[in-house]
Amino acid sequence: MRLHIVHETQYRYSSPAVVSQQLLHLSPRVLPWQSCEAHRIGTAPPANEISEREDYYGNRSLHLLIAVPHEALVVRAESEVAVKPRAQAALAAPRVSWEAVRARLRALDAPPLVEPAEFLYDSPHVERSRELGDYALRSFTERRAVLEAGLDLARRIHRDYKFDRTATSVSTPLKQVLKEKRGVCQDFAHLMTGCLRSIGLPVRYVSGYLLTEPPPGRPRLVGADASHAWTSLWCGEGVGWVDIDPTNNCIVDDAHVTLGWGRDFGDVTPMRGVILGGGDQELSVRVTVTPQ
Repeated sequence: MRLHIVHETQYRYSSPAVVSQQLLHLSPRVLPWQSCEAHRIGTAPPANEISEREDYYGNRSLHLLIAVPHEALVVRAESEVAVKPRAQAALAAPRVSWEAVRARLRALDAPPLVEPAEFLYDSPHVERSRELGDYALRSFTERRAVLEAGLDLARRIHRDYKFDRTATSVSTPLKQVLKEKRGVCQDFAHLMTGCLRSIGLPVRYVSGYLLTEPPPGRPRLVGADASHAWTSLWCGEGVGWVDIDPTNNCIVDDAHVTLGWGRDFGDVTPMRGVILGGGDQELSVRVTVTPQ
């Protein structure tokens, strides 16, 4: 799938902002299944300073400094990406029980799996709990294959929780999502991440995009007109990470574009920063992903 992506973020301020510093995670990753053939980020007003680096998880991040008074800030990221199918390969991989995956991560007589082990623990937006673990264990029954159980958990989240753009914000705690059973893709990714970490399995939070209008014969995915989020479950050595989208009850395939991953939303927020001045602010975001 060859995709063209436009992600435009606009802030309007009630009084001029004097200085704005912003950290962006808006650059698609280069991965075995994904290539970034063109990418550019522009701002209005133009940035006075720009620096780019890779963060701890290998995501491309951009730091902007705007040091002129402005009543609005527009950041426009445009990318051209090619994404290969990978769902069928994940389904055809060797079946490993979830208990075996958990035991290998705890093993003291084998080389440590440092990278997946980093995603076993609590993070600022995702705290493990007995309640989350109990919900997960309804899918993770004895000796069940880890991917099969993970897909069943995603199916249950899709069934039990309602997609509602007005129910939550970026600061809504996971406990509230559990109680009210509604939210958006970020909430469902955090929920699935918390469930799996609560039973001893490593999970990454993934930020990206969805194809806005799918090809004929394929369903339109929920959350396609904004940035999207899903989970990546470690399925054992020889299989590796498999991405699962609980919002759409599917294995991630060529309609998903990966921006980056981390422990939770806070590690890969598309855009965040601090300003001097500005007063009240109004935010609008527009995302369009179209096939080429």
